[in-house]
Amino acid sequence: MRYRVGVTDFVRPAVPPLALTLDLDDTLWPVGPAIERAEAQLHAWLRQHAPATADRFDTAGLRALRDEMARTHPHWAHDLSAIRQESLRRALAQAGDDVGLAQPAFEFFLSWRHRVEIYDDVVPALERLAARFPLVALTNGNADLQTIGLDRWFRSVVSARSFGVGKPNAAIFLEACRRAGAPAPRVLHVGDDLALDVRAALAAGLQAAWVARPDIHADVQGAPEGARHVVRHLGELADRLGA
Repeated sequence: MRYRVGVTDFVRPAVPPLALTLDLDDTLWPVGPAIERAEAQLHAWLRQHAPATADRFDTAGLRALRDEMARTHPHWAHDLSAIRQESLRRALAQAGDDVGLAQPAFEFFLSWRHRVEIYDDVVPALERLAARFPLVALTNGNADLQTIGLDRWFRSVVSARSFGVGKPNAAIFLEACRRAGAPAPRVLHVGDDLALDVRAALAAGLQAAWVARPDIHADVQGAPEGARHVVRHLGELADRLGA
């Protein structure tokens, strides 16, 4: 049965969820601005510590090298940290700088990558949701919830880097369900990406909610028929779940 609430229709679940899994980047915070700031700060760090590399590669050049590493090393698709660090090692080597700087350069980048601006609705919604459901973070990225300050609401974190495969592989969803302590049909996965979050969760046997934030998704067209909820922010989802 369909009900119209808020911005779009949703299908009321046949069974209520017992647990939630949540994506991180672009669901709890906008990741693009954080990455851009981190890349700009990284280039300034290289200007000081590896000037030949900074001269040879501007920010766009470093990003292009990182993208090339991702294309040519598909076995690292689940490990964004390895891709970024190896791209820095290659940049340093090509410029004739000390390749041993790749590790501290990456650590400096990562410190800035964690300076995210959490959406205003996230903390109040997590407080409500965590009071009712076990929450497990499920991410392809390399953000650390403890560093960001949101870990208190999560029972566990399943990252592609630590697990060995990422979304849309069903195995990572099922691992998140295991850590949440609920079978897949009773777990609601919450995320912003229609392919990696919504469709992949449905294919793995979970329920799915699409968080279509206005700054990322101008409209809410295209959600799969099986999506249980389509919301603009997490507070709306908490309302729908009675949290």
